[in-house]
Amino acid sequence: MKLALITDAWHPQVNGVVTTLHELVQALGPLGVDVSVLHPGLFKNRSCPGYAGIDLAVRPYKALAAMLDALQPDAVHIATEGPLGWAARKHCLKKGWKFTTAFHTKFPEILKAALRVPLFLGYGLFRHFHRPSSGVMVPTQGVLNMLQSRGFKSLKPWTHGVDLDLFEHRAVPLEIPELQGRDRPYALFVGRVSYEKNIDAFLDLQLQGTRIVCGVGPLEAQLKARYPDVVWMGVLPRQQLADVYAAADVFVFPSRNETFGLVMLEAMACGTPVAAFPVDGPLQVLGDGDGEATGGVLSEDLSAAFQQCLQVPRSEARQRAEAFGWPRTVEMFKSNLVSVGGDAHPRA
Repeated sequence: MKLALITDAWHPQVNGVVTTLHELVQALGPLGVDVSVLHPGLFKNRSCPGYAGIDLAVRPYKALAAMLDALQPDAVHIATEGPLGWAARKHCLKKGWKFTTAFHTKFPEILKAALRVPLFLGYGLFRHFHRPSSGVMVPTQGVLNMLQSRGFKSLKPWTHGVDLDLFEHRAVPLEIPELQGRDRPYALFVGRVSYEKNIDAFLDLQLQGTRIVCGVGPLEAQLKARYPDVVWMGVLPRQQLADVYAAADVFVFPSRNETFGLVMLEAMACGTPVAAFPVDGPLQVLGDGDGEATGGVLSEDLSAAFQQCLQVPRSEARQRAEAFGWPRTVEMFKSNLVSVGGDAHPRA
């Protein structure tokens, strides 16, 4: 099967969407799926205003249309709602091709936080984007229910996986040179330092020990100035990041607007329990959706959750992560694809 995967999020960007798509492409190959990734690096691009490190294609329609016509894919998946996503959507509609899409990120909440765009306008735009999709892949049941309540159609359950070999389980927290001499316990945040991550809820916590941030983003400079006692590690290579996860005593996930939260799985795979709010994303990743957590603690009081996480066995966190291995994730994705001609399952 020839699959055209169109995404505005790809290397060298560093985020959960890129990680998920990269791992997905790697896993689809052995299943007989030949994936062509059409990403911003193939087009004239420029940095997204206010988001250094995120490049967007500039007026990509003509070039993208030519690429898709030359490729003649059996299936098309549009992973993001950026310039490439809109261009691919337009061309598929013009050609009469069926396609699938994904809802990876709550961009309406980002637009509200960054630009004060009302949620109903943001979700109206995204509902329009996804309306012609033959299958909108959604990573959690909570997000699926939310989108359904906002009038989205053709929603398909999906999930995400974690590399259980790279993120190796450590029965006791790892000691690493970068944190030598720092007081324990280590509280870790990994993610973009940006509006939607609610990172202030982590930085404002009055915790014993050391707070660590791995990531960059538009709020980085001002937050570094406000919180000089925090260890700011920036963007790390994946192996080094795995060591930092393994070194942490607790991973703190302060976001309230995630569709999933892959970093929680990466932390738990290393044995590091997660403290998070009981909202979509953490509810599904950590527990049963009803507030009961495994591998971490869910609470509206993040300080209390952090303290309770210090008593969570690291083996329990690892066991929870093992429920999200890649084979199931890839099979779900593949089964959700449709052929450009409209068949439920593209030819192998």
